[in-house]
Amino acid sequence: MKETLDTKGNPAKARTKIASVCVFCGSSAGFRPEYAAGAAAMGRELGRRGLALVYGGGNIGTMGILARSALEAGASVTGVIPRKLYELVDHVELSELVVAEDMHERKARMTSSSDAFLAMPGGIGTLDELFEAWTWRQLGYHDKPVGLLNLAGFYDGLLSFLRVVSEEGFLKASMLGDLVVETDPARLLDRLETAPPIAEPKLPERRR
Repeated sequence: MKETLDTKGNPAKARTKIASVCVFCGSSAGFRPEYAAGAAAMGRELGRRGLALVYGGGNIGTMGILARSALEAGASVTGVIPRKLYELVDHVELSELVVAEDMHERKARMTSSSDAFLAMPGGIGTLDELFEAWTWRQLGYHDKPVGLLNLAGFYDGLLSFLRVVSEEGFLKASMLGDLVVETDPARLLDRLETAPPIAEPKLPERRR
């Protein structure tokens, strides 16, 4: 078996077992019932597996549905919310609520508290969080797996565009294949829990 190396050319360390999952999702529930149902199913599945949930701390939309479902299923739930939003919204009674000073601190806290990341249907904030987590993995800032829960074909268009990005030479095929995509919460968590380290970390341009 070919040895996997880190970004410095050293043997890559095996990733530790997943204990907590960061879920990126929306402050809206969307127009399709599959989005709310998927959020509730994901919360239940996290609880069933004994996994902790880390999320954006919101009370409404799929964020609120996810958090309440996870809590009802016995999961520990940590919300991380920037102070500006904390002062504007109501809150779920969580296991822990972290109030960050800004969005940068929020994402850093969510990253450090999680062993894997997944995005459900959501808006530009969800996409921002997804791509930052995936980029950091590509650059070797972390080795935590990243996935998409593609409910009702929500991410079909994005995945099609990413294939164009790869075909045009801006994204390695191996990195595109590194993104774990499933339509079912249980299958997605199964694959995240067994995902291998990244096969080809991105090297600086000068070393190509």
